[in-house]
Amino acid sequence: MSVTNNNACGRPIPGYSLTNKGEKISDDQIKEWLCELVCGDGYPYGYNKLTVCLRQDYNLLINRKKVYRLCKELNILRPQRRILKRYPRYLAKPDKIEAPNQLWELDIKYGYITGTDSFFFQLSLIDVFDRSIIDYHLGLS
Repeated sequence: MSVTNNNACGRPIPGYSLTNKGEKISDDQIKEWLCELVCGDGYPYGYNKLTVCLRQDYNLLINRKKVYRLCKELNILRPQRRILKRYPRYLAKPDKIEAPNQLWELDIKYGYITGTDSFFFQLSLIDVFDRSIIDYHLGLS
């Protein structure tokens, strides 16, 4: 089995793509169409949008990965934008809980009362050390 590209493994590149009618279009023609799309109003397009344009304008049955490879060969890919973090992400410090009544948490649950079209609420005060309920409140608000 001979491989045309020394750096890649897998099946060899066929060198053409098919249209909706089954006609073979060479990769060189597709590269020309890509250059036309990029030279026109499509310069901010990425390879995904170029794939859609090739499918709609030229009725090609082409995969976005092939369009990416062809754009990479033509060196028309724009640099990937960097997403900047807007705020630093910190994790909460784990507390050392060694005895009861050192840390409490609140838990709110609600349920639907059938026939009355209203809800009830349950507020529970939980001790974190042994997960026991210290106190609770049950009401409509």
